[in-house]
Amino acid sequence: MDVGSLFQTAIALLFVLGLIAGLALLARRAGLGGAMAKPSAGKKRLTVSEVMSLDAKRRLILVRRDDVEHLLLLGLNSETVVETAITPPTDAKGQTS
Repeated sequence: MDVGSLFQTAIALLFVLGLIAGLALLARRAGLGGAMAKPSAGKKRLTVSEVMSLDAKRRLILVRRDDVEHLLLLGLNSETVVETAITPPTDAKGQTS
C-alpha cells in the first residue's frame, strides 16, 4: 500500500465514523434509543432511584412514587413486584435522601 491509499482509507474511516455519530445524535434527538421523558413543569411524582443489572436478561429497579419506594424485577418477558411500600431511608435531619 502506498501513502495515497492509506490517506484515502483514513479519510473514508473518519467519514464513516462521522456518519455514525451524526445518526446517533439524530436518533437521540428523535427520542429513540431509550431516552427518558422530560419531567413536567410541576414537582415530579415518579423517579427511578436505582437500577441494578442482575444478568443480561434481568434488572432490579427501585422506583419512588410520592415518597414511597417499590422494588421491581424486570425481565425480557416478565415484570414482578418484589416489594412495595418501602419507606426510603432518612438522613440525620429527618429528610428523605
